[in-house]
Amino acid sequence: MAISRAQLLKELLPGLNALFGLEYKRYGEEHKEIYETETSERSFEEETKLSGFSAAPVKNEGNAIAYDNAQEAWTARYQHETIALGFSLTEEAVEDNLYDTLSARYTKALARGMAYTKQVKAANILNNGFTSGTGGDGVYLFSASHPLVNGGNNNNLPTTPADLNETSLEAAVIQIAAWVDERGLLIAAKPKKLIIPPALQFVATRLLETELRVSTADNDINALKNNGSIPDGYSINHFLTDTNAWFLTTDVPNGLKHFVRSPLSTSMDGDFDTGNVRYKARERYSFGWSDPLGMYGSQGA
Repeated sequence: MAISRAQLLKELLPGLNALFGLEYKRYGEEHKEIYETETSERSFEEETKLSGFSAAPVKNEGNAIAYDNAQEAWTARYQHETIALGFSLTEEAVEDNLYDTLSARYTKALARGMAYTKQVKAANILNNGFTSGTGGDGVYLFSASHPLVNGGNNNNLPTTPADLNETSLEAAVIQIAAWVDERGLLIAAKPKKLIIPPALQFVATRLLETELRVSTADNDINALKNNGSIPDGYSINHFLTDTNAWFLTTDVPNGLKHFVRSPLSTSMDGDFDTGNVRYKARERYSFGWSDPLGMYGSQGA
């Protein structure tokens, strides 16, 4: 439905001092702290995890060498979505110079709406990662039962959901170091960055940036800081919906990914029948994960 002069009545009257409500600041591209971004030229992308070989056995003198088989473990699929938003002004509104007055403001509003949607979709992978949306291995992003070819499991969440504190963060670092590949071989994984909602920013500062341990009378060093356990510090994501949930990105490759099929573009045209002027913004992308070990998460207690 086109925006008419009746909806913009004040803009037609003299004495209007200011138009406001469209100039709010917005949070930046916070998804870049979590996702690796790649371009795509297809309607979807697939990535397949491979299984290597088991640990080498001892070969006794005179015996034949042992042979092992490599195989595909599972495949992750990224289905791109088209995101679009637009507005239209009536021919009369354009004729009365409202387009010149408002087009710049409303195009900024379009950009704000498009950017907001992208951040919500990116954060939803984490927000829903404990309860919905299975990955290539058939389980949620955060699970105690990521299946392995050798019959075992990897676990990228605490056994008991825990709030962010010194004990739970140290336990996460230890747990990540124990992750294995499809054949049960240690993979030397390490955490990189702590991802938190705004409610945990002060807790994160105390845990990662103080020289001594937090909330203790002992004169102990802060081992997390001293060891460089979380080398990239922390990042706040304002689109996380659980105020107790916290996450760690890791150095495991091909974890959480953002595929860009069509970058943000804008266009406008005039409709012949009505004379209305239409303006739209459009982009196409997908968010998801290939290797769930690219992220560790806790829902909080």
